[in-house]
Amino acid sequence: MSNAIMHQIHPVLPVQNVLAALFFYTQKLGFEIAFVDDPKDPKYAGVKRDHIEIHLQWYDEKEWDFNADNRPMLRIATQNVDYLYQEYNFKRVFKEKTVVKSTDWGTKELSFYDLFKNGLTFYQNI
Repeated sequence: MSNAIMHQIHPVLPVQNVLAALFFYTQKLGFEIAFVDDPKDPKYAGVKRDHIEIHLQWYDEKEWDFNADNRPMLRIATQNVDYLYQEYNFKRVFKEKTVVKSTDWGTKELSFYDLFKNGLTFYQNI
């Protein structure tokens, strides 16, 4: 009997408009489309970049809570946060005050929100 081995995770982020989210993740964050359930009016899609994949799922506005305290936050390990900052800054992904920060726990981190207030933190160990 062998042990169960976990090797990937595909977080699902709630979005109000899957097409707008696909545009943001592909054109601004450098992801590519992995799959889409309906090319004209998608309700569920996946994007990938390098070794990660994120799924985007449509939610009805009536069920939506824009309170940032309730929003998902992803922490994505990467190798060169400074380069990623330059790439995203050039594409005007985030606000002017967004910076790369060194933490007390030994990481360099870049944090911002996507179009639907889902938090993204890209980090590397120092």
